[in-house]
Amino acid sequence: MSTTRAKFKCDTVTEHMGSKQNPETKQWEPCIMKSISMSPVYGNGDPNHENSKFWAATPSGKFDLGVINLPAAEMFKPGQEYYVDITPATAAG
Repeated sequence: MSTTRAKFKCDTVTEHMGSKQNPETKQWEPCIMKSISMSPVYGNGDPNHENSKFWAATPSGKFDLGVINLPAAEMFKPGQEYYVDITPATAAG
Protein backbone atom coordinates (compact mmCIF):
# COMPACT_ATOMS: atom_id res chain seq x y z
CA MET A 1 0.00 0.00 0.00
CA SER A 2 1.49 3.34 -0.98
CA THR A 3 1.15 6.77 0.56
CA THR A 4 1.08 10.15 -1.18
CA ARG A 5 2.23 13.22 0.69
CA ALA A 6 0.88 16.68 -0.08
CA LYS A 7 1.70 20.00 1.56
CA PHE A 8 -1.12 22.41 2.34
CA LYS A 9 -1.37 25.85 3.90
CA CYS A 10 -4.19 26.71 6.30
CA ASP A 11 -6.15 29.58 4.75
CA THR A 12 -8.91 30.10 7.32
CA VAL A 13 -10.30 28.77 10.58
CA THR A 14 -13.83 29.90 11.37
CA GLU A 15 -16.07 29.06 14.31
CA HIS A 16 -19.82 28.52 14.06
CA MET A 17 -22.59 26.38 15.46
CA GLY A 18 -22.78 22.78 14.38
CA SER A 19 -24.38 19.67 15.82
CA LYS A 20 -23.35 16.30 17.16
CA GLN A 21 -25.26 13.20 18.16
CA ASN A 22 -25.48 12.38 21.85
CA PRO A 23 -24.40 8.70 22.09
CA GLU A 24 -26.80 8.00 24.97
CA THR A 25 -29.97 9.68 23.74
CA LYS A 26 -29.22 9.48 19.98
CA GLN A 27 -30.54 13.04 19.78
CA TRP A 28 -28.72 15.76 17.86
CA GLU A 29 -27.42 18.58 20.03
CA PRO A 30 -25.89 21.95 19.14
CA CYS A 31 -22.14 22.31 19.51
CA ILE A 32 -19.34 24.61 18.45
CA MET A 33 -17.71 23.61 15.15
CA LYS A 34 -14.54 24.91 13.55
CA SER A 35 -14.35 24.97 9.76
CA ILE A 36 -10.81 24.69 8.46
CA SER A 37 -9.99 25.51 4.84
CA MET A 38 -6.62 24.65 3.30
CA SER A 39 -5.01 24.90 -0.13
CA PRO A 40 -1.79 23.52 -1.62
CA VAL A 41 1.39 25.47 -0.96
CA TYR A 42 2.67 27.50 -3.90
CA GLY A 43 6.07 27.72 -5.51
CA ASN A 44 8.29 30.63 -4.56
CA GLY A 45 10.48 30.75 -7.68
CA ASP A 46 13.27 28.64 -6.20
CA PRO A 47 13.08 25.25 -7.98
CA ASN A 48 14.97 23.61 -5.09
CA HIS A 49 12.61 24.87 -2.37
CA GLU A 50 10.32 22.20 -0.96
CA ASN A 51 7.17 24.25 -1.62
CA SER A 52 8.09 24.66 -5.31
CA LYS A 53 8.45 20.89 -5.62
CA PHE A 54 5.06 20.25 -3.98
CA TRP A 55 3.43 22.99 -6.10
CA ALA A 56 4.80 21.43 -9.31
CA ALA A 57 2.96 18.20 -8.44
CA THR A 58 -0.23 19.72 -6.97
CA PRO A 59 -0.75 23.30 -8.18
CA SER A 60 -4.40 23.52 -7.19
CA GLY A 61 -6.90 21.96 -4.84
CA LYS A 62 -8.86 22.44 -1.66
CA PHE A 63 -9.07 20.64 1.67
CA ASP A 64 -11.97 21.52 3.98
CA LEU A 65 -12.68 20.06 7.40
CA GLY A 66 -15.54 20.54 9.83
CA VAL A 67 -14.19 19.73 13.30
CA ILE A 68 -16.17 19.37 16.54
CA ASN A 69 -13.18 18.02 18.49
CA LEU A 70 -12.06 21.50 19.60
CA PRO A 71 -8.72 20.44 21.15
CA ALA A 72 -7.80 18.78 17.83
CA ALA A 73 -8.89 21.88 15.89
CA GLU A 74 -6.51 24.07 17.92
CA MET A 75 -3.52 22.78 15.91
CA PHE A 76 -4.78 24.56 12.77
CA LYS A 77 -3.56 28.14 12.43
CA PRO A 78 -4.04 30.38 9.37
CA GLY A 79 -0.76 30.75 7.51
CA GLN A 80 0.72 27.55 8.96
CA GLU A 81 1.75 24.78 6.53
CA TYR A 82 0.89 21.11 7.07
CA TYR A 83 1.75 17.80 5.48
CA VAL A 84 -1.23 15.70 4.44
CA ASP A 85 -0.48 12.00 4.02
CA ILE A 86 -3.01 10.05 1.95
CA THR A 87 -3.15 6.27 2.25
CA PRO A 88 -5.87 4.07 0.76
CA ALA A 89 -8.26 2.76 3.40
CA THR A 90 -9.51 -0.81 3.51
CA ALA A 91 -13.22 -1.43 3.78
CA ALA A 92 -14.38 -1.78 7.37
CA GLY A 93 -16.44 -4.87 7.97
